[in-house]
Amino acid sequence: MKISYKWLKRYVNTDKTPEEISKTLTDTGLEVEGLEKVESVKGGLKGVVIGEVLTCVPHENADKLKVTTVSVNNGEDLQIVCGAPNVAAGQKVVVATVGCTLYPTPEEPFKIKKSKIRGVESVGMLCAEDELGLGQSHAGILVLPEDTEVGMPAAAYFNLEDDYLMEIGLTPNRSDAMGHVGVARDLVAYLNVHEGANLTIDMPSVASFKVDETSQNVSVSVENEELCPRYAGVTISNVKVAPSPEWLQNALRVIGLSPINNIVDVTNYVMHELGSPLHAFDLRTVNGNVVVKTATEGAKFTTLDEEERTLAADQLMITNGNENMCIAGVFGGLESGVKEDTTAIFLESAYFNPVSVRTTAKAHGLNTDSSFRFERGVDPNMTGYALKRAALLIKEVAGGVISSEVTDLYPNPIENAIVEFSYDRCNRLIGTEIAENKVDAILENLDIKVLSKNNGIAQLEIPAYRVDVTREADVIEEVLRIFGFNNIPLPTKLNTSLSARPKVDREKLQHTVAELLTSLGASEMMNNSLTQSTYVEKLGGEVLTPERNVAMLNPLSQDLDVMRQSLIFGALESVAHNQNRQNPDLKLYEFGKVYRKFDAEYNENTRLVFALTGLKEKEQWNAGKAKVDFYTLKAHVEAIFTRLGLTGMLQQKELKKSILVDGVQLNVLKFKVGEIGWISPKMKKHFGIKQDVFIADLDWDAIVDAFKMNKVKFTELPKTFAVRRDFSLLLNKEVTFAEIVNLARKADKKILKDINLFDVYEGDKLEEGKKSYAVSFTFQDAEKTLKDNQVDTVMEKIRGLLEKDLKAELRS
Repeated sequence: MKISYKWLKRYVNTDKTPEEISKTLTDTGLEVEGLEKVESVKGGLKGVVIGEVLTCVPHENADKLKVTTVSVNNGEDLQIVCGAPNVAAGQKVVVATVGCTLYPTPEEPFKIKKSKIRGVESVGMLCAEDELGLGQSHAGILVLPEDTEVGMPAAAYFNLEDDYLMEIGLTPNRSDAMGHVGVARDLVAYLNVHEGANLTIDMPSVASFKVDETSQNVSVSVENEELCPRYAGVTISNVKVAPSPEWLQNALRVIGLSPINNIVDVTNYVMHELGSPLHAFDLRTVNGNVVVKTATEGAKFTTLDEEERTLAADQLMITNGNENMCIAGVFGGLESGVKEDTTAIFLESAYFNPVSVRTTAKAHGLNTDSSFRFERGVDPNMTGYALKRAALLIKEVAGGVISSEVTDLYPNPIENAIVEFSYDRCNRLIGTEIAENKVDAILENLDIKVLSKNNGIAQLEIPAYRVDVTREADVIEEVLRIFGFNNIPLPTKLNTSLSARPKVDREKLQHTVAELLTSLGASEMMNNSLTQSTYVEKLGGEVLTPERNVAMLNPLSQDLDVMRQSLIFGALESVAHNQNRQNPDLKLYEFGKVYRKFDAEYNENTRLVFALTGLKEKEQWNAGKAKVDFYTLKAHVEAIFTRLGLTGMLQQKELKKSILVDGVQLNVLKFKVGEIGWISPKMKKHFGIKQDVFIADLDWDAIVDAFKMNKVKFTELPKTFAVRRDFSLLLNKEVTFAEIVNLARKADKKILKDINLFDVYEGDKLEEGKKSYAVSFTFQDAEKTLKDNQVDTVMEKIRGLLEKDLKAELRS
């Protein structure tokens, strides 16, 4: 949610700085995630002044160039070579002096330097509109009125003023703050309560609104009042579609919107002012009739983005009785919108059912400024005011007359909610004593009326635009956020009951592993618990199935319609995001929960995902370009289990059912704790990833349970030397090293300390389907020196098991 500092101050008379307002809004729960200075023209036209052309003669060596003498009223005239066809002596012009920088486009700055053009020195530049970043015209230099003051800074002449953009992380429940007025309401409430400011919101007046004539009345009917509880409209004739005035264009640009034309710009301006979307139809397409009704199943409709869409029977449309003109609350139609030759419009202001708009927008894959607001619930009582406000602004910037009566269909007004509120319970839940009169002041500033009081219990009337405040707890939250979370005193002591049974500190354990992974060069990521169901449908295989998805009842978008079943898809989104921004060498990890449904039961499981891709080390002159591989990942994962003291209990098994390719399954005491492998080509293609990604998907809950069984004991360093024996084995290709390790561990659990694979050979010197492994076995007894016969006995057992179970052959 983008809020302009200057725009906000139109409704609040305060001298607070942008930084102070940002802090205040954050304290009220409207967290300002970013604050940046915005220049209406990049560079602010610094070094650009108004000049007067004193002389203008042809260039001796170029037919199309002129040599001018220009005064900028600084005591020294400037010689400037100019190629504009319209330059002439006596003109007042815009001069870019040496040293200043122009931004014809934000990405291509142009610094003015002293230069020679065809042998003639030129000190500065006479500027066209597009060179200044003020427009698109390049037909000639910008010629100003004769009475323009010479030497005046161009920024002052063009009334350029800087602004500040506040980026608010708006939570879905705060639909009341989807416009500048809503944000101003919270700011006023906070300043009044904490600073005694006695401010009010300076709402623009619509008292001058009147019907000029009734020659263009439009018949309006609503066939589905459940999906459209309120619909208002009015006709405005004799308008002239043109670019908006600078003040309107600048206001929209600051919040990231591109001006379109004066009619559309006004509807966008009012929407971002009041939070109420509007829509303007070309009156020629209305044909004197507006009917709000659901679509015909399978009907085709082309929207403003020139895409043909197939409609469903439950989708609400704005029609002229015969033809569809707009998807209600979502997107306008290509044919019914305002065009350059439009001279009359029908202006719509409505309240649509939030669920209907959300469902329709999701079905068409659309997320517009309008649907964003209707989905969350706009103020139904602002509809008429917004209509009149927009109509007056349109008359101001586009001319015209109000040429019909206002139609306002609102058969079943939405009532304000009534909530019972206890002052004592409010204080107990907040955790501090707030005076009753202060609570009342907070409620009053939030437009919550106290209807009556009796023995500390109040009956409150909640305005309809606060769709999120329906219970006493919601009201208490409102009191708390204006009172200030930071104003709640912290207790001086903490009471707790001690358990005789020691417990694992999960947070400390997680922090330990996070520190380890960070020390190995990994970065922690935090992905959304909501994800898209298509991941499981397309990539889940036999392991993750659509039936186990935990679906959202009212999803915000089709990309966030289910709870995640796996952390892997979020990790791959992060990999793709970084890869597309020239950051391909990654080590990423995340602790998070996954959610699955089994019949009527829901399961929540904490997991750890670890992803590796790209180069092992940062590219530099004295390092190679070795890439990470499966064994890089395996080493990091084993480091985790070593840090937790679980290495001795860790077992590796063949990976069977998994969304990963190849790899191994990890067990601790026969319980599965995760799997490691790499992603399939299908996954790489789906996410647009161009290189191999190696993934460890670990069950953190199972690892913590295993850690509870682990007993750490002190042991002295061995007093004896280790003994090593090697086997060169001829094996079938499908045999894994993990199987060799497991069989060797069966042969001995006392003196066999380590097993290592130090050479692999697969080539034409071996028969087809075979490979050669060179495996070392390390033996040690901490108390006494081993004898050859002890080691030979164990090695013979290992050889027998390998030959019997794996059909291994010893090579000489």
